[in-house]
Amino acid sequence: MFESFIQSPPLAEGSVFIIGLCIGSFLNVVIYRLPIMLERRWTQEARSQLELAMPEPEPVFNLSAPRSRCPHCGHYITAAENIPLLSWVALRGRCSQCRQPISPRYPLVELATGLLSLLVLLSLGPTAQMLAALPLCWALVALTMIDFDTQLLPDDITLPLVWAGLLVNMNGLFVPLPDALIGAVAGYLSLWSIFWLFKLLTGKEGMGYGDFKLLAALGAWLGWHQLPLIVLMSSVVGVIVGAGYLLVRRQSLAFAYGPYLAAAGFIALLCGQPLMQWYLGLGH
Repeated sequence: MFESFIQSPPLAEGSVFIIGLCIGSFLNVVIYRLPIMLERRWTQEARSQLELAMPEPEPVFNLSAPRSRCPHCGHYITAAENIPLLSWVALRGRCSQCRQPISPRYPLVELATGLLSLLVLLSLGPTAQMLAALPLCWALVALTMIDFDTQLLPDDITLPLVWAGLLVNMNGLFVPLPDALIGAVAGYLSLWSIFWLFKLLTGKEGMGYGDFKLLAALGAWLGWHQLPLIVLMSSVVGVIVGAGYLLVRRQSLAFAYGPYLAAAGFIALLCGQPLMQWYLGLGH
């Protein structure tokens, strides 16, 4: 079956796009629920440390329960209403029961995940690198949206990405393991150093620890030599997005560095080497 997948580009591209749509649908759940799950966990831990009385147990709330439902009328979303992208179009963007609007953000996340997954295939081909890069791409989508919403980069995603990056490079899938190990350490310490220097000079915190861990993860996947490019591109992407938002909305965008790191990491994943060669070539 895998041979037919390789030998038929339309089959490969269509399959990866559809898988990306389905993953995007799941990511919508992760993006919404994981921050709430973390907040509840932190509240319980704080009450335990402070030896406060625990409240009544809350209903189960995780990535699988309860079922998704309309926030306006409580209608439980059926399987037919949960087909990625198509259901939103068929329902014309409204709940089937109360006809209240369904945010276009849900199909946009699904579509973006599908298109980015397809881009990974087109860039890396049907290879082991592509199979490894897809989960990284999906994690970056989730981190981007969660950080935009909450200015949090959950350890539940960033830390597994660090270990995964080291594991996939045990046999040099993207870079030699020593480069990946140095990349993880350098990625963390570089932003950690900037954080403390900024705090000592201004008394303020310029970024969060999640940013350190995300850059460490990207270093583990792509190696230490890609880190300067990622930091540079993240700044460029941040300026472009911030300026565009200011022009459209006439107001500044709440600063979250994680999405720009994620975007830069994705670009470096697909075309980091050509970009570095082009940039270095400008100096000659």
